[in-house]
Amino acid sequence: MSLYDPKAVEEISEHKKKWEETTLKKSLERLPERQPEFVTASSEPVERLYTPEDVAEMDYERDLGMPGEYPFTRGIHATMYRGRVWTMRMFAGFGTAEETNQRFKYLLEQGQTGLSVAFDLPTLMGYDTDAPEALGEFGKCGVAISSLADMERLFEGIPMGKVSTSMTINAPAAIIWAMYIAAAEKQGFRQDELRGTIQNDILKEYIAQKEYIFPPEPSMRLVTDTIEYGSKYLPKWNTISISGYHIREAGSTAAQELAFTLSDGLEYVRWALKRGLQIDEFAPRLSFFFNSHNDFFEEIGKFRAARRIWAREMKETFGAKNPRSWLLRFHTQTAGCTLTAQQPEINIVRVTIQALAAVLGGTQSLHTNSLDEALALPSEKAVTIALRTQQIIAEESGVVNTVDPLGGSFFVEAMTNRLEKQAYDYFRRIEELGGVLPAIEKGFFQKEISEAAYRYQQEIDEGRRHIVGVNIYNDNKPYEVPILKMDPEGYKRQVERLKKVRTSRDQGRVGQALDRLRIAAQGTENTMPYILDAVRAYATLGEIVGVLKEVFGTYEEPTWI
Repeated sequence: MSLYDPKAVEEISEHKKKWEETTLKKSLERLPERQPEFVTASSEPVERLYTPEDVAEMDYERDLGMPGEYPFTRGIHATMYRGRVWTMRMFAGFGTAEETNQRFKYLLEQGQTGLSVAFDLPTLMGYDTDAPEALGEFGKCGVAISSLADMERLFEGIPMGKVSTSMTINAPAAIIWAMYIAAAEKQGFRQDELRGTIQNDILKEYIAQKEYIFPPEPSMRLVTDTIEYGSKYLPKWNTISISGYHIREAGSTAAQELAFTLSDGLEYVRWALKRGLQIDEFAPRLSFFFNSHNDFFEEIGKFRAARRIWAREMKETFGAKNPRSWLLRFHTQTAGCTLTAQQPEINIVRVTIQALAAVLGGTQSLHTNSLDEALALPSEKAVTIALRTQQIIAEESGVVNTVDPLGGSFFVEAMTNRLEKQAYDYFRRIEELGGVLPAIEKGFFQKEISEAAYRYQQEIDEGRRHIVGVNIYNDNKPYEVPILKMDPEGYKRQVERLKKVRTSRDQGRVGQALDRLRIAAQGTENTMPYILDAVRAYATLGEIVGVLKEVFGTYEEPTWI
């Protein structure tokens, strides 16, 4: 079903030419445009005017469809936010489990509808708090979790079977997930009652964030283990959140974020299929995580293109029959890399625009960054303002009243189409390199991102790209922003508790559980049941990772010239 009659498009094209020769020409003579070229945040050109000529090849049923129907360009639900608004899920974690537990309870009291856990660097890298490698990093970028005892404290007083929890953890994701499952069991909840997400996206660690432990092949095995285990025993859990967020934070363009994220997602699908899983067994529980950057319309186009590409690949390439397998469900976080230490209060405005783009793009859940995050972990006041930003969009703006309100915009549809085409161009280049893992080993993703990041920074340094408060409208006045302060005794208490865990547990049970895990890792069995047994015996994160390092080894990134 063509959107436009070819004859009408031709007439509009002629009308545009006359407009350019008359009305536009006179206007430019009187008031020239501010700059010779306008570009997106990804340095892509933006035309002066978009008309049906720019989307003349679009077919409504093929390219747009109805909300809740294939190809889901207009949204994965028929009523979208008219039925239920997105999950408001503020990223939180710092210091000890007790401190973060208090922040969780505060956010829930303020109207947050889901939890999102940030872990500190030692936890992300698989070290216990008292490991020599962890010295000085306790609780600084998230909460420290070294054993099941910490996870129990983190969710004390929060019914784990009643709340949806997202956990940003990757290399040791299977272990942290096992701790969550075991803590919920101790609260009396069954595994099939638990709802939430583990990020668990190890490919983007090699590509962008660099928080990997094991080499790619065994790491992918662990991810596949969690997908298989979740498909069997935790049907409400998203066993992976395929993340473009960190790819964008590393400096990628919107097209690179879109293409690299979906390429990673397709690679996880291939590994699960090789394991022997059926596509419709696991695909409905795959989820995504995107960045919402500064360029309002580019971001909206990116989200819409992502849904269309994923639906097409799941249905036509992988042959999924269940419509739920075609759905690209995604969480969005506003762009931390855009926040400035200068004039931090204006970060509220940046975050509002980015959050609105995520909503108009059809996100399922959203985290809004706090005004002070370029300086420190969010204070209570700052995180409340960030949450209220979402609530105002939901309750006061009116953008939730209709589905896909920007659908049909010549500009938005042209942007969506362009990003889709750029993504498929990248898919082709990745395939020519042999696939995702060979492309990682050859440094393809890393080079593409570094070149984009360099270009973006160069545009700022040369004044071709304006950042308010940095290279334009900067007043150089000192700004007083209250900074979050953690309990200075937290590290001491954490180390003492960790020692108590090690001395009070059944050492024989721990040793046996770790031995069984070692044997399973050396073979081909799913490691999740063995990791769970070790966690329930109060083996620590570092001990479990240590066993896996013995079997899998560790990864060092190659050096490229």
